[in-house]
Amino acid sequence: MAHILAIDQGTTSSRAIVFAENRRIAGLGQEEFPQIMPQSGWVEHDPADLWSTTAATCREAIERAGIGPDDIAAVGITNQRETTLVWDRRTGAPIFNAIVWQDRRTVALCQRLKDEGHEAAVAEKTGLLLDPYFSGTKLAWLLDTIGGAREKAANGGLLFGTVDSYLIWRMTGGAVHATDATNASRTLLYNIREGCWDADLCRLFGVPLAMLPEVKDSADEFGTTRPDLFGRPIPILGVAGDQQAATVGQACFKPGMMKSTYGTGCFALLNTGAEPVSSQNRLLTTIAYQLDGKPTYALEGSIFIAGAVVQWMRDGLKIIREAGETQNLAEAADAGQDVYLVPAFTGLGAPWWDAGCRGALHGLTRATGPAEIARAALESVGYQTRDLYEAMRRDWPEDSGDTILRVDGGMVASDWTMQFIADILSAPVDRPQITETTALGAAWLAGHKAGVWPDAESFSSDWALETRFTPRMEKDRAEEKYAGWQDAVRRTLSR
Repeated sequence: MAHILAIDQGTTSSRAIVFAENRRIAGLGQEEFPQIMPQSGWVEHDPADLWSTTAATCREAIERAGIGPDDIAAVGITNQRETTLVWDRRTGAPIFNAIVWQDRRTVALCQRLKDEGHEAAVAEKTGLLLDPYFSGTKLAWLLDTIGGAREKAANGGLLFGTVDSYLIWRMTGGAVHATDATNASRTLLYNIREGCWDADLCRLFGVPLAMLPEVKDSADEFGTTRPDLFGRPIPILGVAGDQQAATVGQACFKPGMMKSTYGTGCFALLNTGAEPVSSQNRLLTTIAYQLDGKPTYALEGSIFIAGAVVQWMRDGLKIIREAGETQNLAEAADAGQDVYLVPAFTGLGAPWWDAGCRGALHGLTRATGPAEIARAALESVGYQTRDLYEAMRRDWPEDSGDTILRVDGGMVASDWTMQFIADILSAPVDRPQITETTALGAAWLAGHKAGVWPDAESFSSDWALETRFTPRMEKDRAEEKYAGWQDAVRRTLSR
């Protein structure tokens, strides 16, 4: 059987999954790596950790699958988006740690560019807003801060890439410097309407065009792996940013289909088809995937803190030992207390886009304890999902109001959380049988390009429902709770 090796390089761990030809998971490897937080609002990764955990989990997945390198038809890569690396063209050595998508160190630069009136032009070309979330300002910070970096970059000595580009560079032994259109669309440097790096944007951020990777389709030829990695060269044939890969893995190929992924953050994408839709509600316009040179666009809402709020309860508050305890705590919470946690640990994403605000708990009483805080933490994921859902319905006039939300990611294992999301949306929430949809999307891109996996229509027909969560909460109560959330957010915003 022809197997596909899917690399899912995430924010807190690297994963690798070997999928068999029938899309069954044959082997899996996962390894966490440290989060580096040198000061408040700054988040970094050691590039050596990204590479070593990726290589190790690939070998583990292959071993657990009980197969050899000759059984692998192709490699697909999906990755944490916007995380920014710069490395030496000749040696491959990074000049600094990877600056993670959550990092907020470029708030002042973003504000200056807004004050100078650049945001409208940037949004028109890229579909993005001027926010520290995206790669462009992170790259500008690196070039301005690391001694000699700007001069070396101008002379062609440095390369920029998101995590996919860095992994491709390492896996091909420096033979290929490339990315795909979905990752390029998250950099503030790529014109999503014209399908190319934008010279004016590069000048705005002071980025030499020679630093940038070649942009390819999401299913394309990205070189072959070094023979010593897996025992023989294997073609890399699929690449997509993690949220776009999940959109593919959820088979959201038709305009109007919507998915939401609950990992460290939460990211909802609504397929809008062949034409980009400009948001009037501070959502992002992005590329969902690109096949045969033709981009398919999406509206996206990005929530910075979803599963990370559970990590905070475990590692920060220490009120749980493992994530699974949150559901029992939430069920035990006092129903008479309406406690709201606004998890703005690194600011708020869509539709608020407030980089300066910080997290807050509202509605505390002397009777509030770990159970109420745990419930508020899980509910915050549902409230933020509704923020995005409402904005998308306003931006997408074709929406009939009966959208079904397909969900994936680590948090979907919590029935309590998924039920609350259905309740607060007053809409069905579908959890698929295969919840590893991010890796599955990367695998489909690679497998389809390799000719061993079916076309989009046949792949869509294989999508299988595990559980549909339908609303149970009275609509008036859901509206009352959501109004309380909106009030809590307004009290938390920095402006």
